[in-house]
Amino acid sequence: MECILFRHGIAIEPEEWEGTEDCRPLTDKGKKRVGQAAQGLAVLGCEPTHLFTSPFVRAYETARLVRAAVCPTLKLETRDELAAGTKPDQLMGLLRTLPSDGVVLCVGHEPLLGEVASLFLCGKVLPNFRLKKAGAVSLELSEGITPGQAWLRWWLQPGQLRAIGKRASSKEKE
Repeated sequence: MECILFRHGIAIEPEEWEGTEDCRPLTDKGKKRVGQAAQGLAVLGCEPTHLFTSPFVRAYETARLVRAAVCPTLKLETRDELAAGTKPDQLMGLLRTLPSDGVVLCVGHEPLLGEVASLFLCGKVLPNFRLKKAGAVSLELSEGITPGQAWLRWWLQPGQLRAIGKRASSKEKE
């Protein structure tokens, strides 16, 4: 199974937001950068069979932008296993229910996504594994979704994803 973990884009700062944490949205800059990063995913040939998102607004908005660029006909499913504050074993449990030949794209939050990546790659949660906002990692998961048994396909910073998308756009214009 391929599992792509994508962190939500730049959101309004908590101290500038008067609503609840789960309703904090992306900024205009965040939406623009997510759209550009999503174009990078499309250029990389990302073809998910499942698209899951945290129920938090900033992640849901991110997932909608990714869906528009990468997989516009795929159903977007909100999953509590990706909500801020959840533990890696909750997401691992969800992944174990999916077909082993699936390509799963999960949009969520830190520290969960970094914890999941380190658990899959190293067999334990490491504090220095972090995705930047609108960054992504692609993991090839072993049969049985076993900690420490994944292969790193790629780990891209948001600027790298945006550059991949921009490069493809500039070639199309030529």
